[in-house]
Amino acid sequence: MHELSICEGIVQIIEDQAVEQNFTSVEKVRLEIGKLSGVELEALRFGFDVVTKNTIAENAELEIIELNGMAWCMPCEKSVSVSQLFDACPDCGGYQLQVTSGNEMRIKDLEVN
Repeated sequence: MHELSICEGIVQIIEDQAVEQNFTSVEKVRLEIGKLSGVELEALRFGFDVVTKNTIAENAELEIIELNGMAWCMPCEKSVSVSQLFDACPDCGGYQLQVTSGNEMRIKDLEVN
């Protein structure tokens, strides 16, 4: 379950930022996660609750903003929406697609005290 290690990384970033920016508690954590990132969102939510126990983010609300997948279709020469990796182009049916977005995972922002 790599979601647990992702959550551990998030907590480490939050703790590092707490020292750097001098805050003592986290009210909300907003993540941007692409639909093509391979992250299981329910497992991430569960892992976040587990990993944040006894940390600065223990009572933080987790908000996940899910980003759509987009790819450049080489035969069509245009950007198309894709819902999973290795999908065919919805317009031409070809498989020469290069993912351009939707595989991101990042902390968008934190609400802190």
